[in-house]
Amino acid sequence: MTPSALHIAEPPAQYLIRPPLVVDCSVVSGAVFSEHWQAEAEQHLAGRELHAPNLLQAEIANVAVKKIRRGFVESAAEGLHRLQELTINLHRIDEAGVVELAQRYKLSAYDAAYLWLAAELKAPLATFDAQLATAAKAHLSSLP
Repeated sequence: MTPSALHIAEPPAQYLIRPPLVVDCSVVSGAVFSEHWQAEAEQHLAGRELHAPNLLQAEIANVAVKKIRRGFVESAAEGLHRLQELTINLHRIDEAGVVELAQRYKLSAYDAAYLWLAAELKAPLATFDAQLATAAKAHLSSLP
């Protein structure tokens, strides 16, 4: 029997339904702690599959601690509650890869961890940090 046509069956591509986005602490804290950039942060989070390195948890906790120490106890509690409503896939990082990126782009290890993850997932990176954004544009555009 001679084949008449090639047929390919596949499940829906998740990345097309909910494209991945690596989010750093500035974006997440803006959304959950009602910062003045909240609307912009929420706009970019909507409809995306969110990813971050595990360190996001400690960074968000640190933002809450700073808010409490400045007297914004209720704001900190509300933000931590809103955080629970977000689904963020947390990832372990490759420490050596993070150190290499931190050195190459003169970033903190924290910022380099977000960049490393974006490169690893081949996903866009959302940040309000100008230095990290510059490094991400350079690094992510150079990936094969």
